[in-house]
Amino acid sequence: MYLDIWLVYLGTILVFMVTPGPSHMLMISVSMGNGFKRSLATAVGDLSANAIQILMAGFGLAAIITTSRYGFVVIKWLGVAYLIWMGVRTISRSFGDNANTSANPEASLTQLWLRGFITSAANPKAVVFFAALFPQFINTHEPLAMQILVLGTTYIVVDGLFLVTYGLGSDWLAQKLKHQYKALVERVSGAGLVAAAILLGLKTSSER
Repeated sequence: MYLDIWLVYLGTILVFMVTPGPSHMLMISVSMGNGFKRSLATAVGDLSANAIQILMAGFGLAAIITTSRYGFVVIKWLGVAYLIWMGVRTISRSFGDNANTSANPEASLTQLWLRGFITSAANPKAVVFFAALFPQFINTHEPLAMQILVLGTTYIVVDGLFLVTYGLGSDWLAQKLKHQYKALVERVSGAGLVAAAILLGLKTSSER
């Protein structure tokens, strides 16, 4: 792959990343509620789903998924419902008797990873996004597998950097507020989960 083509591809990804998506909103929420280091499990979950979606697009499974209209709807709205449930539960917990104590149990790293994976996997149209994006930058006269690897790795690295940036920023803000406004931090964290669900629900096949 030529450098100039890769740079155009990189610029295209950055344009898509400028506006926070469901995964970014989820990262903000998890980082505020669980700390940046633990939120990395959520980032890994999200990027794991991305990697699977990229492989599916690269192997041409996007066409199969596109024809499964009901499969889209079921997977997508199950993900939306899961995020809303987590958000409402987090907000409700902040109004409980132990809202300002440390009695509330932390989510496990597996649970945090699962949140990231489900949020990304619940947007199966991302496969179509990758399948539509990649051909614009692929040279049919060069090995396909290596080009898919370069394009996919670039996307995951850039997305990972955005997730880390959002996570660090939200964790910094949470630490500033946490001692005096723990309940508020939990409510904002819960609202972030609901916002991620709403963004996921509004996603179309042309969006990431």
